[in-house]
Amino acid sequence: MNCRLSDLRHKEVISAVDGVRIGFVDDVIVDTNTACVVAFVIFNRFFLFGIFKNSEDYIIPWEKIQLIGEDAIIISCKTPKPQKNPKKRLFFWKN
Repeated sequence: MNCRLSDLRHKEVISAVDGVRIGFVDDVIVDTNTACVVAFVIFNRFFLFGIFKNSEDYIIPWEKIQLIGEDAIIISCKTPKPQKNPKKRLFFWKN
């Protein structure tokens, strides 16, 4: 089965171990040396009308992906802990 990134964005990621719905695929990490997918990234959802965003995202390694189906992606691990992203500087914040 061939799949494009735009198709992956409409698939929900679900943990087979604890049954938690993690979210939808937002990005893919690719190894540029081997041209292989390394992981899927699921952004943490917005809050307060989409103005502020938590800087922690879910990174699902390719080895943990058990099944890519028509509507969902099943992973073979517990719900991963969100990982911090590098701090992004916004124009209205002072450091």
